Amino acid sequence: MGNEATCNLTIGKQKSKGTAMLETSELIFRPADGSPRMKIAFSSMKSVQAIDGQLRVESADAMMAFNLGAVAEKWRDKILHPKSRAEKLGIKPGTSVSLVGEFDGAFLTELRAATKEITTVKIATSSDLIFLGANLDKDLPSAIGKAAKAMKGAAALWIVYPKGKDEITENDVLTAGRKAGLKDVKVVAFSPTHTALKFVIPVAGR
Repeated sequence: MGNEATCNLTIGKQKSKGTAMLETSELIFRPADGSPRMKIAFSSMKSVQAIDGQLRVESADAMMAFNLGAVAEKWRDKILHPKSRAEKLGIKPGTSVSLVGEFDGAFLTELRAATKEITTVKIATSSDLIFLGANLDKDLPSAIGKAAKAMKGAAALWIVYPKGKDEITENDVLTAGRKAGLKDVKVVAFSPTHTALKFVIPVAGR
């Protein structure tokens, strides 16, 4: 996905090798020697620069240099100009969206600001994106099956489910989506409490 890289990290006179991961709102470094991983929230960064293949991040505690090579500038831009949630979900002006289930007010506000083509409760036949709010495992296969049958062509289904709940897990969502004949292609941190998994119709089946 372009958001994970093996690199060297320099902090002062200390150097370590490991894996850097660029997440939605933080930069993570996992040392190869098994030491505790480091998390740097975007909000805590005082400055971010890309110089000669190094991503240089200054926080209140230290100056960190990640030797990322060619992707340093791309990571800098993603940190300084993060995409909105609507952009990450593929919602653009004119995108036809169908909502099934319950969604928080903040998302609904963002959605209405991004597109006017919104259908609730049922799925519109012209839907480009379908958002399914999933909460209980027992309801999942049936709900996904109905959504899959309504999908046409390149339409996508986003299944939004709670994090860290026994009632429904990532594996439950993946299994139900695949049994419905869909292919999982992307995951997005929907909110602090929910994750979104994107499914599409396999190209051969369109």
